Amino acid sequence: MRHADLILTGGTILSMDSARRIIGEGAVAISGDRIAAVGTAGEIAGTFEARRIIDTTGKVVMPGMIDVHAHAGHGLIKTMGMEQANHWEEICNAAYTVGSTPDFWFAEARLAALERLRFGVTTGVSLLGGGDTIMRTDDVAHGCAHCEGVADIGTRSVVAVGPTRPPHPRLYAAWHEDRRFERHVSFEEQFEVSRRLLGMWHGRGRLRIALLTPVLRDEHERGMAASDYEEAVAQTKAVRALSRDAGVIFTQDGHWRGSVLRALDMGILGPDALLSHAIDLTPEEIRIVADTGSKIAHNPSAIASILGRCPAIELIEAGAVVAIGSDATAPDRSGDLFRHMQQCMHYHRRHFRDPSVLPPGKALEMVTIDAAAALGMETEIGSLEAGRKADVVVVDMQRPHLAPFQMPAFRLAYFANGNDVDMVVIDGEILLENGRPVRTDPGAVVADANREAELLVERMGLRTMIGQPEGFFSHARYPDQ
Repeated sequence: MRHADLILTGGTILSMDSARRIIGEGAVAISGDRIAAVGTAGEIAGTFEARRIIDTTGKVVMPGMIDVHAHAGHGLIKTMGMEQANHWEEICNAAYTVGSTPDFWFAEARLAALERLRFGVTTGVSLLGGGDTIMRTDDVAHGCAHCEGVADIGTRSVVAVGPTRPPHPRLYAAWHEDRRFERHVSFEEQFEVSRRLLGMWHGRGRLRIALLTPVLRDEHERGMAASDYEEAVAQTKAVRALSRDAGVIFTQDGHWRGSVLRALDMGILGPDALLSHAIDLTPEEIRIVADTGSKIAHNPSAIASILGRCPAIELIEAGAVVAIGSDATAPDRSGDLFRHMQQCMHYHRRHFRDPSVLPPGKALEMVTIDAAAALGMETEIGSLEAGRKADVVVVDMQRPHLAPFQMPAFRLAYFANGNDVDMVVIDGEILLENGRPVRTDPGAVVADANREAELLVERMGLRTMIGQPEGFFSHARYPDQ
């Protein structure tokens, strides 16, 4: 008999392997941080003995889900100023330059990672900021605090860092004993901070670093002096060169309005490039994405997907890899990838007026094996196969909305939600059991998040931004603001 550390047995295995096997009364054997074997319960019982055996009868055992686009920091801002003109984005921009502290980033990282863990998202991309590509890369302290917070929870993360949108220098502030200390930060300083975070955190534990630059669209060139636009292009190329030298993912947030053509002209596309949103792409841009092997982070629940449409179906049919991102947390979406799968299917079926578009199995691929490919990690995670990292999620199907226990892959894609997740294993370590975190006190994480959110409100004078806007009730649409 071979020895394993953990066997999950009796459940339905949704392997997402190359054959897309679904194994009824199956089992997964785990040794160390790797999957040792996947097969029927009888096969595994006849081959392995284990220190711990967990009965997963009546449950689905699937790969850990992967969220290819989300934002660090948003978790403590969420609905502040939401649907009050452009205040939500303005709050983001201010929080990520002058309002936040390392304690803010640590508390938010733990909250967001705990949300992911609870929902069965074992790996996620987190951009260190947001708004209109406003990154907190003036000082390594903020990125370090974020990475330490994620590591404390134990999830796998790809932390994207890079320079803020031009023009530079940009005003940033640090806080010491409630006193604000301001300074203007150059592109060169942000580039160096990003380089240092890459050296400090990439490959450390379950953390990886990605590099990013702001997307350059038609309106940016029109709104800049020619020399300023040329400088922005040069900055983009410098960050992209660093990503290639370091062998890390390069990502951008907000492709739209001819930006893919511009990216091609700048020479920044390729199999290690992850383009987020990608709405209203032209047929030529779809071909460019497929031909360059660039990957797409499709965020079907995001506001960008209301303002335009990501042609995900057309991209997939052209041969591109498209994965689902949550664009979480905020202003109106969580990190629950089951929700975003369901949104994705309805989104494209409504566009084509065709319920056969985007079968549920493809949606499941877009949060597992396709998402792993989008991050260049398809040989490590995204499927349950011998030799892969032991990132495993167990979903309790004994719920009224999931019963009766039939057609489990369909039930997962159409009816499940993150709160149905019963167990999460990452690197062979059980981090969630019976729906409860093993190594983390959720109450303490939430209390820290509440405290830091309140401090942000006081620090930035945002008390009026956390109420209900005019028109919240009794209107079919908000009045003009």
